[in-house]
Amino acid sequence: MQNTDEKKLQIAKLIAPEGIGTEELASYIVLPPDNAMGDYALPCFKLAKIYRKSPQAIAEEFKSKILSAPNPFSAVEAVNGYLNFKFDRTETAGKLLSEVLAKGAEYGSGTEGSGKTVCIDYSSINIAKPFHIGHLSSTVIGAALYRMYQKRGYRPVGINHLGDWGTQFGKLIVAYKKWGDDEEIERDGVLALTGIYVKFHEEAETHPELESEARAWFKRIEDGDPEAMRLYKLFKEKTLTEVGKVYSRLGIKFDSYNGEAFYNDKMAPILERLEAQNLITVSDGAKIVDLKEWGMSPCLLVKADGATLYATRDLAAAFYRKKTYDFYKSLYVVAYQQNLHFKQLFKVIELMGESWYKDLVHVPFGMVSLEDGTMSTRKGKVVWLKDVLDRAVEKAGEIIREKNERLPDAAEVAEQVGVGSVVFFALSNNRIKDIVFSYDKVLNFDGETAPYVQYTNARAQSLLKKAGGAEKLTAELKDAPLSAEELKALEGKEGEELVALISRFGETVTDALEKYEPSVVTRYIIDVARSFNRFYLAYRILNAPENERRARIALTYAAHIVLQEGLRLIGVRAPEEM
Repeated sequence: MQNTDEKKLQIAKLIAPEGIGTEELASYIVLPPDNAMGDYALPCFKLAKIYRKSPQAIAEEFKSKILSAPNPFSAVEAVNGYLNFKFDRTETAGKLLSEVLAKGAEYGSGTEGSGKTVCIDYSSINIAKPFHIGHLSSTVIGAALYRMYQKRGYRPVGINHLGDWGTQFGKLIVAYKKWGDDEEIERDGVLALTGIYVKFHEEAETHPELESEARAWFKRIEDGDPEAMRLYKLFKEKTLTEVGKVYSRLGIKFDSYNGEAFYNDKMAPILERLEAQNLITVSDGAKIVDLKEWGMSPCLLVKADGATLYATRDLAAAFYRKKTYDFYKSLYVVAYQQNLHFKQLFKVIELMGESWYKDLVHVPFGMVSLEDGTMSTRKGKVVWLKDVLDRAVEKAGEIIREKNERLPDAAEVAEQVGVGSVVFFALSNNRIKDIVFSYDKVLNFDGETAPYVQYTNARAQSLLKKAGGAEKLTAELKDAPLSAEELKALEGKEGEELVALISRFGETVTDALEKYEPSVVTRYIIDVARSFNRFYLAYRILNAPENERRARIALTYAAHIVLQEGLRLIGVRAPEEM
């Protein structure tokens, strides 16, 4: 079956107007908001200036040209400046179902990324600090993009750029020495470390000398002092063990945990090169790259006391990743508060003469705040992500017991539904929007939620099971493909709408990647779930006459594949039964 992009090109080639390229014309073609209007539409408004005619006149001319020669359309209509196209719906359905039955979960995969590596820097938790709800967006957006790049043939590299360097470790050591309890830290891990970190800041308000002690301990870490390094490694080990449990629940793994400390010995060559290229200016003892010419504040690389900064390490990291992975693109999934930082970083790399600066992409997202304000680790005002997941799972378990007390593996289903609801919540809106975290919203199991899509998929699987199972279906239909007469069983608004939606799966994933926007897939599978439920209510399926039953079961299978695979891409598991 052709994918949507190929069909757009096919339409553009049939029109082939003068003065505009085929690919450009194909880019103008859109999907109508209502399937009844057609499968594709060409708005002719952009062409009015080129041809000096009204959009409707252009649409009529193109219609006449297409209808004067052999074409694949069942209908071509010029309406209010739009040229609408309908492909033969029966033929389209047949090709779609054949492809899904042949490919299964591989349906929607692509090869455009073959041979291309994409680095994705996401989650990037801080050592000895809580894995809180504020880390949710970066974590699930990055992981979703990772899976989508894989789906379209790219080689993604997931990087957890750990915050494992800085004076906060000196503060932690001081806090540990004064108030730490080994048994408590062994038992509670990061929770205990966070508690003494908060206490440090409370005490430092009245005892500022603690800040000097902290700087001294961090200097001992930099110098490799055995006691300082022992504690530093302890804090790191406890943190990675704790966050590893959350990552496991989210189904997330990383290819690299190289954080800030990894680049300590890789900054000097970058600074030397900047010096040699006369890009560094000394200002009040600090080393900067002056970016005034480009409307930005200076990029500070080395403070007057000789300390390096985030920008220095990020420069070293960018060069390391290019050398190590030779990436096609390198993404930074980081909150929009860092917009200026990344503009500065990319500009410095451009000034250094590296053409690959254009392949660096900041993927910003909105912040998460509590209903009564923002979060602060220093003040102990955070919502732990583990606690959010636990509460969601608990709520899911309560609902499952109410609705289906005999459900097998109820605890595992509750985990899948509860965790899925949190992930889905984070990916249901455009990533740039700020999120006000509310348990009521996260744990709302009605409407446009993960449980709705999960339940719809489970309904489709139940139908397939009653029909003899997916394996039996695919084997039968390979031996005896659906006939044109059988495919007529899908005629009607609900069946045709579902076919059209399923046919757009691959393009939807590509669109999400082009926009770095996983919510495109999230909204798409909501649409597919709604469409399947309308189809389920409008058509007899299991008890349909034999000449109708096979096609409807095949479409049920296609809907199941897209729902399950779409959920997997955004990081939500799909229970077989709910």
